[in-house]
Amino acid sequence: MSHQSGFRGTSIFLLGTLAFILACSISTTPTNSPPAFDSTKAALELQATAMSLQLTQAAVNVQVLPTQPPPALPTNPPPLVPTTVQATATQDVEARIKNAKVLVYENTDERNIGMWIQDALDGLGIKYTQTGSYSGHFMEYLNSGTKYDLIIVGAEDKDKISGEFWDVINTRLVRDKAAMIAEIWYLDREASGPISKILSGCGIRYQKDWDLADSIYWWDPTHPVFNEPNTVLPLLHYNRFWGNQTGDQIRLGGGGDATLLAGLAAKPSNQEAVLATCYDGRVIIQTFSDHDYDQNDIIPLWQNYIHYTLKNHFAVVP
Repeated sequence: MSHQSGFRGTSIFLLGTLAFILACSISTTPTNSPPAFDSTKAALELQATAMSLQLTQAAVNVQVLPTQPPPALPTNPPPLVPTTVQATATQDVEARIKNAKVLVYENTDERNIGMWIQDALDGLGIKYTQTGSYSGHFMEYLNSGTKYDLIIVGAEDKDKISGEFWDVINTRLVRDKAAMIAEIWYLDREASGPISKILSGCGIRYQKDWDLADSIYWWDPTHPVFNEPNTVLPLLHYNRFWGNQTGDQIRLGGGGDATLLAGLAAKPSNQEAVLATCYDGRVIIQTFSDHDYDQNDIIPLWQNYIHYTLKNHFAVVP
């Protein structure tokens, strides 16, 4: 039963009781004189009853009103903080590559056949110090206090970097964790000299002389050296610029972490390699001559060399 139904019943009961009292107050017995009707008293009693009913109704209304949740206090939204794009590790390395300190010896300048290593660096937008075929200047820079991130020896022409040069370069590799790319066709004349420190640290050995250019096959086509930032196909087509002494063949030796990347055989062999990487990817040694192959293949390949060795150099140099 609802509170309102109970209120109605109570109201009817009270009104009935009031009517009964009024009726009883009027006697029908003839022996007694009827009391005089007091209209003022009746009005006051009726008014009191009505007020009681109003108070009861108010109490009922208080009980049946649903409880409302307290109003929520206004809150201030958190201030907007401008977001910044955090540089990723890849972005950071690429920026460091662009700003690398590079020293280049490239001795094809006097022959006027093209400075393809220099062209590769220009294409990557990397600044460098180029000594051309001036080996004395190259030694001066090697002995300077500048810490070079990458040292390039492009000794394709018959003038050579030999002897004590390799001692100084080896110090840079070990002490400064520098990167190095060497294009060297004359290991048959140098392998037992100071360059042997670099070769043993790399994990390769001189195998035999190689007189005339031939097709070169990639032994690991998925390697970054052949795919980043350029995809370079194997050097199957050649144009024999050099009539003899085009290069040397190398093999794996004791120690080091060398990976043989390419060679004269269609499948990997430990006897006919002409390209290797080592020193945790900071070093590339190439024993064939650039100008025996197409410029449009060689320049992108050198860009890959540069990118690969610098990326690995910056992975270990803060």
